[in-house]
Amino acid sequence: MSSNREVVDVLEDILKNQEIQLQRQNEALEIQREQFEMFKVQYERAERLQDRAEAMQDSGARLMGAARKSFIVILPIIFILIAYLTWLIFR
Repeated sequence: MSSNREVVDVLEDILKNQEIQLQRQNEALEIQREQFEMFKVQYERAERLQDRAEAMQDSGARLMGAARKSFIVILPIIFILIAYLTWLIFR
């Protein structure tokens, strides 16, 4: 009889340990879910920042293109004005 009782006690202990293990696994899963949600939020934020950075780079590239085109027109005008001013001074 006592051996049957010992077996039952051991099985009950195993069951309790399994329940404790399941609780700890559930806690670990909950922590992992929270971490995944935090990662998801951070990833979305990083993606938005990357999109903004790309938009700023595109804007800067357009501005530089316009500056180059303006420089092509303005530089000859400056040389002409300097030549005219030099001609007026030494005339």
